Amino acid sequence: MSDTTLTRMDLSEAVFREVGLSRNESSQLVESVLDHMSDALVSGEQVKISSFGTFSVRDKSARIGRNPKTGQEVPIKPRRVLTFRPSHLMKDRVSSGNRS
Repeated sequence: MSDTTLTRMDLSEAVFREVGLSRNESSQLVESVLDHMSDALVSGEQVKISSFGTFSVRDKSARIGRNPKTGQEVPIKPRRVLTFRPSHLMKDRVSSGNRS
């Protein structure tokens, strides 16, 4: 497993190289796309990117959890969680990258 991380700067640099926009325009484009995705998720919409996957927000109800060290029961509050479901193409692509 690699210890490297793809960052916003890396995405902006890729747009700069591939599309030919200026570095500033590339950075603004990446920020705009991420903002649109975030806004859609906050409002409860799904974000589906073809051949990549689907981001969605799910409501989880309150429940009783347990502290693994002490065994003490602890209430867990209801919350919204972000989920990602990769597409079959993404799953296949990642899986084929694991083969040596």
